[in-house]
Amino acid sequence: MAAAVVAVEVVRRVLRSRLIGEKWVLAGPLMRRCTWPGFATAAVVTAYTAYEPQMTATVVGRLVYQGLGLAMIGCATWLVIQAAYAVTDVVLERLITVEGEANRRARRIRTQITLVRRVASAVIIVVALGAMLFTFPQVRALGAGLLASAGIAGVVVGIAAQSTLGNMLAGLQLAFSDALRLDDVVVVKGEWGRIEELSLTYVVLRLWDERRLVLPVSYFTANPFENWTRHSSRVIGHVMFRVDWSVPVEELRAELYRALREHPLWDQKDWTLQVTDTLPNGLLELRALMSAADSASAWDLKCDMREHMVTFIRERYPEALPRFRVEIPPPSATVPGTLTGLMGAGLMSRGLGGDSREDGSRDRDGDRRDPV
Repeated sequence: MAAAVVAVEVVRRVLRSRLIGEKWVLAGPLMRRCTWPGFATAAVVTAYTAYEPQMTATVVGRLVYQGLGLAMIGCATWLVIQAAYAVTDVVLERLITVEGEANRRARRIRTQITLVRRVASAVIIVVALGAMLFTFPQVRALGAGLLASAGIAGVVVGIAAQSTLGNMLAGLQLAFSDALRLDDVVVVKGEWGRIEELSLTYVVLRLWDERRLVLPVSYFTANPFENWTRHSSRVIGHVMFRVDWSVPVEELRAELYRALREHPLWDQKDWTLQVTDTLPNGLLELRALMSAADSASAWDLKCDMREHMVTFIRERYPEALPRFRVEIPPPSATVPGTLTGLMGAGLMSRGLGGDSREDGSRDRDGDRRDPV
């Protein structure tokens, strides 16, 4: 046993050495993930192999031998899963650093690799559990009967786990149909966020305020949702302005372009300023479009441009600030002076109690009394 552990330690040191570790990209992940599984597997396999057959003559000896066999299967399973994760870690680490137009394809491959290795781990664990069960003579004797009833058992399990199986199939469908990927920007139930985790049963959405929205995978196959990075991470944002008709649109368009050219988040591609509507309250509606490399940059760019243009209009063209126009009715012949509009609208024709009054009021007996 000690020799096996020493051999594993020698292999670990070789992987850490400059001769191997700095030239072989798989050395680091293997050493990080497989060190403890390697020690455990080496120790258990050595003990199982060195166990003397005559020791199984007693009940205690058979139990120890059985336990070593189960431990050997468990440690070997642990080592195989960790080795598979180490191999895929190399690919995933390279895909994280991919930017630009290749980022979409890299996120799709990351999503598929993540789901495939989880499925593979689940299959390996199930096979290992089956191997552990078949080390018991009683279970091995029932093997033929279990295989004969596998069809009926499969139907029963399928009906009982219909929701779980549906989620698993939905997860595979999302991963390989390229409908959803890790780090995609989506809008679900009015919430904006990024796909942080995509498993076979659930999806974790990291919202803009660092909350986490956890949804079953089947939700995305049965309900509509917005995917802002379906074909590209590039996003076009818009900012709306409502100003007076006297605003000089050409000057605002020139100022927007000047501000965008100096802003580091603009990707130097799309921009425009258009008059999109004339509102009933006497205002113009302007829409400014601008593009950015991703949704987070687009959000910051929109906020900065909105602040800049509001400041520009307030300082350079204060007469173009929003004004609400009110039409005053023509003067009335019976009511002079400044109360024309109010009297024309009938606002002064009735008092708080609902009685007509001019310059005074009447008491309950009908006698006229002077106003106080």
